[in-house]
Amino acid sequence: MVIHESAEDYLESILILQEQCGQVRSIDIVNKLGFSKPSVSIAMKKLRESGYINMASDGCITLNDSGMEIASRIYGRHKTITKLFELLGVSPEQAAADACKVEHDLSEETFGRICAFIDERTGQNIP
Repeated sequence: MVIHESAEDYLESILILQEQCGQVRSIDIVNKLGFSKPSVSIAMKKLRESGYINMASDGCITLNDSGMEIASRIYGRHKTITKLFELLGVSPEQAAADACKVEHDLSEETFGRICAFIDERTGQNIP
């Protein structure tokens, strides 16, 4: 199934917020991404209908297995690419911002080479 970059961003944000706060509500996503409440509401409805998230009656959002798989993959790419940029001397803030721009578009081959490069340079085994 093809998933759009915006959906990947939402799923990644839910994962990050779950790690930081435990519970995630739509307003948390609004605050993190800076989108309007109606835009986030529409996106959450689409993600729910596509089977990527669950929304409890109290408004709490959780990732389903398929949503977690996508979110984990994208967040892992984000952290790895951020690490690469930091190794190149980019500030952590700029590295993270730039990683957001490229994390979705890299081929598996290129991403694999990035992981191998970081492993060779740091000894950190990146999956």
